[in-house]
Amino acid sequence: MAGITNAPFRLLARRQGAALVVSEMVSAAGLCQGVVRTRQLLAGGPEERPLAVQLFGARPEWMARAAALAEEAGADLIDLNMGCPVRKVVRHGAGAALLKDFGLTLRIVKAVRQSIRVPLTVKTRLGWEPGGETILDLGPRLGEAGADGLVLHARYAVQGFSGRADWEMIGRLVERFPGPVIGNGDVGRPEQVVEMLERTGCSGVMIGRAALGNPWIFGQALARLEGRTPDPVSLQERRAMALTHAAMLSDHVGTGRAVFMLRSVLMWYTRGLRGSAAFRGRINQVGDYATLMDMVEGYFDRLEAESAEELEAGVG
Repeated sequence: MAGITNAPFRLLARRQGAALVVSEMVSAAGLCQGVVRTRQLLAGGPEERPLAVQLFGARPEWMARAAALAEEAGADLIDLNMGCPVRKVVRHGAGAALLKDFGLTLRIVKAVRQSIRVPLTVKTRLGWEPGGETILDLGPRLGEAGADGLVLHARYAVQGFSGRADWEMIGRLVERFPGPVIGNGDVGRPEQVVEMLERTGCSGVMIGRAALGNPWIFGQALARLEGRTPDPVSLQERRAMALTHAAMLSDHVGTGRAVFMLRSVLMWYTRGLRGSAAFRGRINQVGDYATLMDMVEGYFDRLEAESAEELEAGVG
């Protein structure tokens, strides 16, 4: 979710019911070297609280220093990324690459634990690859090293996002780790939140890709947990949320950068709607924010008019 879970995205998730939001991955090296843009990733407003800052890196001393800087900047929780399989992260020995070296992994956790007072979690995977050591071997040792909780994406690093997440392993980790375990992987619908909690006994569920263009999933999941059937999202609600997200992103990064970032954002909000492929093709050619917003308004105007005509024809 790097490049995605910026402040606007997090705020919308919180407003829809997310209990905890997490920053974009923050480079420990960047923080320690004083990179301004990296430091800006730590910023969070009061409405986002509690806010977790996720760090990545492979040097215990830098991870410890970066964690202290993040806590100083206001982080309510520090999360260590030991599960990202992206090549540019792994080739530097960070992210999921740490699952190849449990000794280094434990040294990092110990160093970070000694440098901060706020809770410490580790986001990880089942292991590097099937057949090797797994999180069932590492998990208890992470607790001894100072991790207060674990977030488990139930795939191996080499799988990326392919195959199926092994929820059974989440349940087995719950039995072995002394603190809370948060489950992650293949939760795309609100009812699957309930299913994961019931099947694994985990303390919570992390939702990532399923929230792209769908911040309602958090409130819908809460409704399911309360035994209620959530209301479907209307076309008008989708339009309003897309425009709100666009305005917040513009305020956050400026209209110039927002135009290019919104190409992905608007793709999420219009996925599956009539004429969305053609719409996305058109907005990819636009470089002016005001023009882009006019196109969004026009697109939803047409959809609402067509829906009204179909409804009238059906009634008739």
